[in-house]
This record gives sequence, structure tokens and C-alpha cells, in this order.
Amino acid sequence: MTPPPRKRLSAAGARIRDVPRPNPIERRMSKFLRQPPSIRIAASVIVTATVIIVVGGGALMRILDHKEYGSIWLGMWWARQTVTTVGYGDVTPKDVSGRLVAALIMLEGIAFVAIVTAAITSTFVARAQEQRNQAVSTAERKLGEQLDSRFAELAQRLDQLETLLRRP
Repeated sequence: MTPPPRKRLSAAGARIRDVPRPNPIERRMSKFLRQPPSIRIAASVIVTATVIIVVGGGALMRILDHKEYGSIWLGMWWARQTVTTVGYGDVTPKDVSGRLVAALIMLEGIAFVAIVTAAITSTFVARAQEQRNQAVSTAERKLGEQLDSRFAELAQRLDQLETLLRRP
């Protein structure tokens, strides 16, 4: 025997209340994945990832290759120039573990440049598409007005012909 509808609804509500709410990071991430990101959101993600990579890479270089990187600031200086693909060469990793960290930071730097380039390009493409659409809609509107006036003229001429044909 099934419980009355009111009891079923309250039992379902109790189950829903027991489900933990997603934390702010989960909510933001699911929103980010559901909707296409704007340039502002993409830029904030890129900047945040880059800052994390630079700070984390600097700390890792200090920990893993402490002979070459005497302070965390020197490690972050190296990570910043590596992630921006400048690479002055004043400090370079000597240990294998430092070189592995360097490879990851280099890949993030290449991705950073590629994403920034893509974001700027997509802005230009969107702007050009909008201008093209405006030009097309203006041309279509003018064509529509021309067609309307031509049809009105043809309708008037047909009315005149009908009037002439009705005369005895």
C-alpha cells in the first residue's frame, strides 16, 4: 500500500533537505561549465591560474632546487618570466625535479598566450560579425522598402487596369 500523497511529498522533501548544498566553488564551476564563458570570466580564470602557477612554481622551485633558488622570491621571479615566455636565463633549474616543474610552467605559459590570443581574436571576429550583420540588415531593410513601394505601385496599376476593364 502506498502512503498518502502528503506523506510522500514530505518524505521527498526530507531527502532533498538531507542532500548537502554545493560549496561556492562547485556552484561557480558548474555555472562556468553550463554557460559559455564571457571574456571577463575567461580572463579571470586565466589570471587566477597564472598567479597560482607562478606562486606554486616559485615555491616548488625553492623546495626542489634550493641550491639554485635561494629564496621563494627568486623562484617566483623565474616562474613569472617562464610563464610569460620571456625567459631571461639569469636563473635556470639544474635538478631534474626543477626541470619537470619548469616544463609544466612552460606549458601553462604557452596555453596562457594562446588563450589570450584567442580571446582577443574572438572579440575582433564578433565585432566584425556584428558590423556585417548591421550592414546586411540595413541593405535588407532598403530592399524591403523598395519592394514594398514597387508592389504598391503594381497594385495601383492593377486597380487602374481593373477599372478600365469594368467600363462598358
